Amino acid sequence: AELVAAADAISGARPGARSESVEDYINRLRALEKIANDQSGVAESYAIQAGRELRIIVKPQELDDTAAANLTQEVAQQIESTLTYPGKIKVTTIRKSTAVEYVGDEKKKKSKKKKKKAANA
Repeated sequence: AELVAAADAISGARPGARSESVEDYINRLRALEKIANDQSGVAESYAIQAGRELRIIVKPQELDDTAAANLTQEVAQQIESTLTYPGKIKVTTIRKSTAVEYVGDEKKKKSKKKKKKAANA
């Protein structure tokens, strides 16, 4: 019974499954992304897993960790109040800041000194 339920869930997520046209499927994904992209501080968003997950990438210089968490809740509430969707939708916000520093200069290479052997005379 669990195998049948899992197969049904996988099958139902496909575009066109259970009478959802490809156009409706794409519109649903775009609607999810639009809700996220309309928020302040959002760099980009992706509806993935057949619309069961929304990943939001925020601008770390505009939103701190608390603001990113609040944004996640706001987007989830807006999805719940404005869209019709099958099952659950996981909303994930990613706030990442990376700093890279290089040490040393590749042009400066240590030269190997050749030792001259003294001739025994």
